[in-house]
Amino acid sequence: MKFWKKLTAEERLVRVHQALKDNVDFSKDASLGYPASRLDEKVFTNESLFLREMPVLSTYIANPNHIGCHTFGTSEFAFRGTQDMEREVLSMIAVDLFKIEEGQFDGYISPGGTEANIQAIWIYRNEFIQRFGAKPEEVVILASEDTHYSIPKAANLLMLDWEKIPVDPNTRELATDIVRESIKSSLSKGKKYFIVVANMGTTMFGSVDDPKVFTKILKEEQLPFRLHIDGAYGGFVYPFGEFENQINFSNPDIASITIDAHKMLQAPYGTGIFVCRKGLIENVLTSEAKYVEGMDLTLCGSRSGANAVAVWVILTTYGPHKWYEKISVIKMRTNWLCKQLDQMGVTYFREPEMNIVTIRSECVPEDVAHKYNLVPQSHDESNQWFKIVLMDHVEIEHLKDFIQDMVSSRSLSSN
Repeated sequence: MKFWKKLTAEERLVRVHQALKDNVDFSKDASLGYPASRLDEKVFTNESLFLREMPVLSTYIANPNHIGCHTFGTSEFAFRGTQDMEREVLSMIAVDLFKIEEGQFDGYISPGGTEANIQAIWIYRNEFIQRFGAKPEEVVILASEDTHYSIPKAANLLMLDWEKIPVDPNTRELATDIVRESIKSSLSKGKKYFIVVANMGTTMFGSVDDPKVFTKILKEEQLPFRLHIDGAYGGFVYPFGEFENQINFSNPDIASITIDAHKMLQAPYGTGIFVCRKGLIENVLTSEAKYVEGMDLTLCGSRSGANAVAVWVILTTYGPHKWYEKISVIKMRTNWLCKQLDQMGVTYFREPEMNIVTIRSECVPEDVAHKYNLVPQSHDESNQWFKIVLMDHVEIEHLKDFIQDMVSSRSLSSN
């Protein structure tokens, strides 16, 4: 690991305070041209010693605006300190975690995985239009039926069709022949350019797609494509397993990756991450944003620099080795739960390296599902699955109580 290091609390505090010092200080500096300021002092005060010792909260009050993309061209000079920290975070993720060469990526801390996924599809739609003269109706999104709803949302916003590919109901895998038929179906509808979204941990099942199921066929047919990985859920889980992860930038077909920091990383909500290879993000350069230094290449425009600092602080609090230990403990708890369900004969799905267990709805009594806040696949009578997500707060004691209630419910129903 070149960029992702564990730091002491004092080292983290010094780094953040230096970044804030390098930013404009709205309480002291004569900054007349920005439609921004620190958070309202009548509501948010930074005078207490407690807050001064909390680097992320201090950053929120300072209120840096990270408008634009700080890996590409120039950026607003007023927030250069915390922009440097965002670049450091992106290097930790893109280079150390997802194996791209240093300096060969662009990206930003987005307001969430939904925007990051839409950002990717926006980039590739524009690339096909600008590079090949494609018409929007000739571009199609290929993704599985388990794909996150941000993909049909992107299709709707960008006026593209989504080819929803069925998965095996038991393994949640994409079959080569089904993918081939979906591509043929798209070609018969006049589609010529393909935006592929493969999942690194689907929202409901935690299932992981093999990107080569798509790319092998598209290459055989010599069809233009771009491949995006939606790792919004699995990005901070799946790579930390006892296997050689191939879903990263060492695969030359992968053009971009989405990760959410507000899931496993426990950053504040509204913290996603988008990274892509160099030479792509400029397809969405908004040249009309001339008042923004460097203009803008993001969907959201203005965004909180404090979210980038939050991710930086979390990553440097753990370092890669402690993070691996944390994920290993969570996976052990997941293994324990699966063993109990196996002994009960309960039908469930679990991706081996993930921490989501999705149970057939007929196996879970409604009162138990309600008591433990299990999330259904669908909030209506058609629901077929309930999921359990082994987050950091889910202890073995919680799981023991759940299993006991499952056993008790079965005993009652059999009497």
